[in-house]
Amino acid sequence: MTGLPEAERIARLRLARTDKIGPVTFSQLLQRFGSGLEAIDRLPELVRRTGRAAYRVPTVDEVTLELERGQAYGATLLVLGDAAYPARLAAIDPPPPVLWAKGKVDLLSSEAVAIVGARIASAGAIRFARSLAQDLGQHSYTVVSGLARGIDTAAHIGSVESGTVAVLGGGIDDIYPPENAELHARIGTEGCILSESPMGARAQARDFPRRNRIISGLSRGVVVVEAELKSGSLITARLAAEQGRDVFAVPGSPLDPRTRGTNDLLRQGAILCEGIEDIERAFTTLRTLFEPPAYQSFEPANEDCTPDLLDQVAALLSPVPTPSDEIARALNISASVAAGALLELSLADRASLLPGGLVASA
Repeated sequence: MTGLPEAERIARLRLARTDKIGPVTFSQLLQRFGSGLEAIDRLPELVRRTGRAAYRVPTVDEVTLELERGQAYGATLLVLGDAAYPARLAAIDPPPPVLWAKGKVDLLSSEAVAIVGARIASAGAIRFARSLAQDLGQHSYTVVSGLARGIDTAAHIGSVESGTVAVLGGGIDDIYPPENAELHARIGTEGCILSESPMGARAQARDFPRRNRIISGLSRGVVVVEAELKSGSLITARLAAEQGRDVFAVPGSPLDPRTRGTNDLLRQGAILCEGIEDIERAFTTLRTLFEPPAYQSFEPANEDCTPDLLDQVAALLSPVPTPSDEIARALNISASVAAGALLELSLADRASLLPGGLVASA
């Protein structure tokens, strides 16, 4: 079932639940030290060098309680590196360190298409989303969405019999909106409920962009059915494009503000979607995505970073994403040393003024 020893799985869960360590820092720590066990051992020393207050790493007993709560709920924990961790999601940058899943976990590795859109949607858009989801299921696609009101709910209803994945911002036991309680329960049995949040967590505004990157990351393409110009669905579309996924948009009336976002996506080059034929055509004529295996091994970097080197790396960062290998070439250092410097800058919060923290990519 797993590609990791149990002790390493526990260590990675502890690391993922450590305050101020998100997916980016999690990946940097694994790249620097090679394993979760080593990263936890070395984190106190690393934090001391950065001058920050010590991070509190949850104890084994604390994460064991989370595991017991998940198991009691009938859920499965997927840790990055597990054999069951979905390969397509493992390929995004950065992947979620841990996931809770309830239901048919194998759906996470199937060919999937996401359907997203407005919460307060028109009747026509709801009908279209439900019908498209049914058609996708009949063509052996799993439908992924966020279980919100409106388009999301219609997409899940249309595909719950054939296969659907609901990605939540809160824990997988956070039922919202309340009127979807029955649908939530049905998906947890016939489909799959998924979240990177801990059991019992209630969704907050900051959780939804993280959720959206999982929706797009699981999918081969994302269909936006109806969305205003300032909409979370457009965030999902942007993330999909950054991840190399196909972005589809359903055209709408210029008189309806709920379709301005989708019409704008079309102006930006999204694929017009009037039905499953448009999706099938795009998938058969455009490039095929090849994903790396879900289990990623990391080679530890043993070199320490001097204060002068940290200053040099920080000076190269900007609001424009900078690949870490470009930093390595500019300073004539190894890629592992560059990754280590970025990790220390992240822990020291030296790049806090830049959008999203450290602006560098692997």
